[in-house]
Amino acid sequence: MKVAVGTHVLGNLYGCPKQLLKKVNVVKAILEKTVTEAKFNSVGNVFHQFTPFGVTGVFILTESHLSIHTWPEKNFATVDVFTCGKEGNAEIGFEILCKYFKPNKVEKQVVHR
Repeated sequence: MKVAVGTHVLGNLYGCPKQLLKKVNVVKAILEKTVTEAKFNSVGNVFHQFTPFGVTGVFILTESHLSIHTWPEKNFATVDVFTCGKEGNAEIGFEILCKYFKPNKVEKQVVHR
């Protein structure tokens, strides 16, 4: 029996400006704006700054999670937005992330889980 509990958006963002991907304070601020604008409910977050640049981070949401991994030297980021239940919309959250990271090419896969 198939049970649908949520929407999982997996995205590759190409051609993002390097300055948006290099440092944890910039990436975290964009994800914080996304959480607020998408009306997600954060219960915590963890971020890691790579040397000399690049970021990995995740917001844990009551709805599920929002994560990112950046490669500034390639102007590239991968994002993962999963929401379940009636709160939050993963596709809206993904579009907000794209607005802020300004990719010139997006690959998006939507999985209903």
